[in-house]
Amino acid sequence: MERALVERARSGDRAAFDALVRRRIDAVYRTSLAILGDQADAADATQESFVSAWYHRDALRDPDSFDAWLGRINLNACRAQLRRRSRTAVRELRLPEPEDGLEPASAERALDDTTAAADVFDRAFARLSVDDRAVLVLHHLQERPVAEIAAVLGAPEGTIKSRLHRARAALESALAKESR
Repeated sequence: MERALVERARSGDRAAFDALVRRRIDAVYRTSLAILGDQADAADATQESFVSAWYHRDALRDPDSFDAWLGRINLNACRAQLRRRSRTAVRELRLPEPEDGLEPASAERALDDTTAAADVFDRAFARLSVDDRAVLVLHHLQERPVAEIAAVLGAPEGTIKSRLHRARAALESALAKESR
């Protein structure tokens, strides 16, 4: 069923492509958001990914590898978005509700501690290369196995293991620098 849908989309069937988009738009957006860290940029990268997939649909050689092909397109769209980025991200904070059971002073401290830790992580994550971010997001956030990440990124499994190790070390180093 899925393969037939991909083949119909490859041949220019807009309804089939729309069905593929609807099934994958949330996952592509979540990946973009995790890599870019900004909702507007993630929405732009998601849209760019699907527009690019439509215009380059004839480049897909194997309908069974549609998800990996789309993942590479999405990663490239995120890279392009980072190159275009010229604005700062806005962070929304959730204030504790009175029924959370915390006294106002302790609730403020808890919020400050949580916000500070999140800010340190965000700054450290922003120090990483797009490739390091991508492999960490795919493995730790999306919980994809190494073999699937290799297919998405178009690299051998051994290379992905090495990149994952390097990305973890880079994040650890960035966190240490940000914590100082």
